[in-house]
Amino acid sequence: MAAAAEEEAAAREPAGRPAAGPALLRLPEELLLLICSYLDMRALGRLAQVCGWLRRFTSCDLLWRRIARASLNSGFTRLGTDLMASVPVKERVRVSQNWRLGRCREGILLKWRCSQMPWMQLEGDALYISQANFILAYQFRPDGASLNRRPLGVFAGHDEDVCHFVLANSHIISAGGDGKIGVHKIHSTFTVKYSAHEQEVNCVDCRGGIIVSGSRDRTAKVWPLASGRLGQCLHTIQTEDRVWSIAISPVLSSFVTGTACCGHFSPLRIWDLNSGQLMTHLGSDFPPGAGVLDVMYESPSTLLSCGYDTYVRYWDLRASVRPMGTTCWLLGPPTTGSCGCGTGARGPASTPVYCLRFTTKHLYAALSYDLHALDFQKP
Repeated sequence: MAAAAEEEAAAREPAGRPAAGPALLRLPEELLLLICSYLDMRALGRLAQVCGWLRRFTSCDLLWRRIARASLNSGFTRLGTDLMASVPVKERVRVSQNWRLGRCREGILLKWRCSQMPWMQLEGDALYISQANFILAYQFRPDGASLNRRPLGVFAGHDEDVCHFVLANSHIISAGGDGKIGVHKIHSTFTVKYSAHEQEVNCVDCRGGIIVSGSRDRTAKVWPLASGRLGQCLHTIQTEDRVWSIAISPVLSSFVTGTACCGHFSPLRIWDLNSGQLMTHLGSDFPPGAGVLDVMYESPSTLLSCGYDTYVRYWDLRASVRPMGTTCWLLGPPTTGSCGCGTGARGPASTPVYCLRFTTKHLYAALSYDLHALDFQKP
């Protein structure tokens, strides 16, 4: 309420510079910008309380960009690319402080009666989530913290639970416990499914018209997405282990598999996408059973992985490894310049966080019995 009253009072003040006041206010704007660029977040906030004109002046994106780039989940990549240009940078810094301090308002968006292992994806103002053997699409309400109860679409076709799915342009590529891969067009009723593996398909990825899949049957396979060639296997790779996770490189030259670490000493291996040949393996100090449950490319040369050994690993010329203390089930995509990790100890029932997605304002976590939303914009 106090902040709203301050903004209302500032809005009533004239837009131009004050006619009287300290000499600082009579400096050219370029010089004022230079001086203010040396201020930290707290000092800029104090300066904004002097008068309405300084409040507006110190709210410009240019002054907050440097602070935002060093803030958590503010929408800037490591190289400085702004992924959320339509949102004022000062507002993103404010919300970022809520992320850093853990200030949020939690709510439950969806509930289901039976225990499930849901997977989900975000696309614009829509959320796609798997429940049993189908995928539901919901539209967010304007606040981003609630859903319209009526689904936008229902995508079916599997005989058993959907284990995993990805969005690829106008398609949903799904992996089922029935050993089949499903291809669904988002904006039509077109659905095709084909037998892909002898046992359940645990993971799938799709980029550049190519699908890769991994299964309990200890194989990884490469498939074309072209409509006339659906179901025609390009390569079959014997992995000697159950494949838990899979991801295609952004440059479409290779893909990585994360396996159970039971039959092969390294659960992380990179394969050539064109030939299916092994290119390299990552690490060799994994204990038996340290399966990799999720893998994700941050860039063509950097890779994130997590799994049963309770570590999130960052693979690059550097190695960043930090114990998490509990099984790491998945990685939240670093589309906002940040990465999240869901573990196996959420809530009093210690249910795993099976899937995690977030924006600069909200975090969505899919558990065994419900879908939670954490609102960091209005805690």
